[in-house]
Amino acid sequence: MRDPQITRITVRPPRPVGASAVAAWEREELGEVGEETREEYELRDDAAEPARIGLAITSRGVWDAEEVVVDLEVPQIAAALRAAP
Repeated sequence: MRDPQITRITVRPPRPVGASAVAAWEREELGEVGEETREEYELRDDAAEPARIGLAITSRGVWDAEEVVVDLEVPQIAAALRAAP
């Protein structure tokens, strides 16, 4: 029997948003993370969400002229909505 819970949803972000997420994924970190405050940790953790979306786009996204089509995990969509202006 199949689990009826939805785990992924197809989204279509505009091409510049998708490209920005892929750039976040491909960015190289220089140096190690030192001791940080709780606020610094949370800020760094929030900044990782676009990179995770970039990984999904790189792995299974399909680029169209104006957008990229990709299935995202529900938590990734929630994080993207929280980060949106």
